[in-house]
Amino acid sequence: MILIGLTGSLATGKSTVSNLLRSPPYALPIIDADLLAHRAVQPGTYGYRQILAKFGPTTPDLLQPLDPTVPLGGGGGGVGTNAERHIDRAALGRRVFGDGEAKRRDRNALNGIVHPLVRLAMARELLYHFVRGRWAVVLDIPLLYESALDVLVSVVLMVAVSSPSVQMRRLRRRDPALSAAEAQDRVGSQMGVEEKVARTRARDACRGKVLLNDGGRGDLEREVARAMGEVRAEAGGPLWGWWLLGSPVGAAGAGAWEVYLGWRARRRWEEERRRERTRL
Repeated sequence: MILIGLTGSLATGKSTVSNLLRSPPYALPIIDADLLAHRAVQPGTYGYRQILAKFGPTTPDLLQPLDPTVPLGGGGGGVGTNAERHIDRAALGRRVFGDGEAKRRDRNALNGIVHPLVRLAMARELLYHFVRGRWAVVLDIPLLYESALDVLVSVVLMVAVSSPSVQMRRLRRRDPALSAAEAQDRVGSQMGVEEKVARTRARDACRGKVLLNDGGRGDLEREVARAMGEVRAEAGGPLWGWWLLGSPVGAAGAGAWEVYLGWRARRRWEEERRRERTRL
């Protein structure tokens, strides 16, 4: 089973590519890290309790107000508890996005709560699709490089735009409630598009593919078709996949080899960056 890592910065078109890949003619299963992250912090979950314990005392607006039109479960009396109130993502975003040591510390704390829960959920879904004999699965992970999950995937599809102004314009159009400063903080909290593109292109040609999304949907569909045609051509045949399904040792060996190749690509990139900084 081939693991395809789909990534991209805010407002570059990653969600559009994800929807294309889940639809015919590809019809690939999508494991959406953002969706799993949302589930991990729903009221009553372990992640929810951890976030409340960490940020609740110093973030008064962390929880959304109760909807008076929705009946409360349990106690009645018109008074709700934390179990019925969802986390206000905008308030949490204001707390963790932006520059400064405090923001970075809070962002790291949030990632330390959510990322392990997301990885566990991803592992369960991957096992499910492997047992079903899927030839490929897409891991839709916005922070693929930041979370070091690029070492796990066979192929990276990086959705990109050529200009930061295009990214900012699309982000403000998608979320008009964001101020220019808030939009900049959110973009700045992630690795830049240019660096992600460079990291993707630094992988072997068959393991890293950049999908440029400067035009319309038709242009993007052609980019996806080109990249997926290459992935199909470079993949092993179906008999290879079924042999691995029937051979746990073979599957473990193939998986370990893919992780090694991903680790080697990441290590090569980091060493190149160190050499560049030394020359400056």
